[in-house]
Amino acid sequence: MSNPTSKHTPRPVSSKTTYALAGVAVVVIVLIVFAVFQWNRGGGDAVRNDGYGSAHDPAVEVALDSDGAIVLGKPKVAKTLDIYEDPLCPACGQMEKVNGQEIAQQVDEGKLAVRYRLVNFLDSRSGSKDYSTRAVAANECVAQDGNGPVYAKFHELLFTTKQPSEGGSDHDNKELAAFAKEAGASDSVAKCITSGDRADTARAHAAAALKALGDALNGPAATPSVFLDGKKVDRGNADWVLSAAK
Repeated sequence: MSNPTSKHTPRPVSSKTTYALAGVAVVVIVLIVFAVFQWNRGGGDAVRNDGYGSAHDPAVEVALDSDGAIVLGKPKVAKTLDIYEDPLCPACGQMEKVNGQEIAQQVDEGKLAVRYRLVNFLDSRSGSKDYSTRAVAANECVAQDGNGPVYAKFHELLFTTKQPSEGGSDHDNKELAAFAKEAGASDSVAKCITSGDRADTARAHAAAALKALGDALNGPAATPSVFLDGKKVDRGNADWVLSAAK
């Protein structure tokens, strides 16, 4: 039996309708491309609080704990961010560029303190094969001098304009000392860096921090990682710094 023939004859689509549908399709495609682009960006590469600079309130203090943690903030701050990072880590540098100034203002206002836990698992990716360790040692030299704004500036430099490229050349101790002087450090701090005397201590501290990070993540260590009250901070939220400071 043959299929019945429909008595309905489709009306031809007008050229105006065709153009309208094509226009809608173009708009939809543009929106999809834009959404994918934004998704890939993560919505988080715009510099926050641009122009503020590093923490600069004279009341901001810095202390080097016995385990190598570097604590930056005003006395008796209620909330402390634990930030794990490797001096050679590109993503750590990006976080400093995007959120560093926003964190700095919260530190200056006494709403947050920061406990930097520096690791060195990218040593092998540096030209000298020990840059991360030497940079950790340099951070400790600056921190143990106790000047909060100087340390904040040094940390900012090391993770932004002075950060070497992973897999490329890096800075020797004299250059690291020069960066410390640029941040306002004393001659004794510069000597601590150039001597390399803290290298073994920094290596041990970095290893301890790496283990602590692995334990906190319950798996392979990854930087940057940020924690508040023992809970990992979701940096996918563009307002994560302000949320932590509430």
